[in-house]
Amino acid sequence: MHELSIAAAVVDTAARTARTHGATTVEAVRLRIGELAGVVPDALRFSFELAADGTALAGAELIIDDVPALAACDGCGTEFAVGCPPHLWCPVCDRPADRLLAGRELEVTEVRLPDAASCPAARASPTGPAGAGRGEDL
Repeated sequence: MHELSIAAAVVDTAARTARTHGATTVEAVRLRIGELAGVVPDALRFSFELAADGTALAGAELIIDDVPALAACDGCGTEFAVGCPPHLWCPVCDRPADRLLAGRELEVTEVRLPDAASCPAARASPTGPAGAGRGEDL
């Protein structure tokens, strides 16, 4: 179950972001996970709870945004959903897909920290606590 190692990496990334902003807790972490990333969301949620226990992320919400797999056919210009397992064949011109456009993502897109009243460093941050830690790949 590689979801446990992914969850540990998410906890480490979010905890580092919290420390950078002077926060002692994290309210939520948002991930983008592609349909073809090979991650089982329920297993990741379970693993996240285990990995977060006893850390600044204990009790934090894990939000998962699913990213559908999309491919492109350069021959006819069609972009199409490939599904899972992937079907990488153009439904319009019956050729193999030339490119995979989306579906392999696995990234932290948001680390939500407490409001400024309970996070002194966040008061000084021009972006505030909600934007901390955006866009870090795992």
